[in-house]
Amino acid sequence: MLSKNAIKRISSLRIRKYREESGVFVAEGCRLVDEILTSELEVKELYHTSEWKNSGLTRNTYIEMVSVDEMKKISGQSSPTPVLAIVSTPKYSILNINFATELVLALDTVQDPGNLGTIIRLADWFGINSVICSNGTADAFSPKVVQSSMGAITRVKVIYCDLPSELAKHTGTIPVYGAFMEGNNIYTANLSQTGIVVMGNEGNGISPAVAQLVTQKIHIPTYANNRTSVESLNVAMATAIICSEFRRR
Repeated sequence: MLSKNAIKRISSLRIRKYREESGVFVAEGCRLVDEILTSELEVKELYHTSEWKNSGLTRNTYIEMVSVDEMKKISGQSSPTPVLAIVSTPKYSILNINFATELVLALDTVQDPGNLGTIIRLADWFGINSVICSNGTADAFSPKVVQSSMGAITRVKVIYCDLPSELAKHTGTIPVYGAFMEGNNIYTANLSQTGIVVMGNEGNGISPAVAQLVTQKIHIPTYANNRTSVESLNVAMATAIICSEFRRR
């Protein structure tokens, strides 16, 4: 039986402060947890109901079977799944990214967790290994981001940094693309297979400090010419289109 202290500790991991202090994050759901168990990430603790089956679990992990009611108390989901894992937060170094040979996504204060999770999933789909984020970007290891990444968080390296300082190191040596309303049409612009693609904040776009380091502005044109008003694309939608066009070349 889970103690009150254990329930309180696990529940506290929904808050970024406590995740960072503990160096762990929470993953829920059969598919997601199974992916984590076959990845290089370290599962520290695992709680499951009698519904969860995983005969291949061989890791040196603390495992405890809990009741459905106990799972409801520690779960952050409205409909708790049969398994919850507490996983060590991976520590990646930006020094291991070879910017000269990779296509890298850079996120400038993307704040919606759902958008961030989707972008990580898109990076995985398009074979992008690294996503660098400004320190103001949402936490990649929050429950909503982890869930919406659909397991991509186990394969894509998400690294936080002082984004303007990092981009300044590469301006002049590799292309730095940025999504702007006044940018060049992405379907006709010259695009390379490597470089950095910057996506901006949902409401304010790319910040001035980052914008001055962009070497090529790109734009997704609208084809709704006969309509009076069209909303701009969600940042995750725009990222999907831009990544697709880079890979299509």
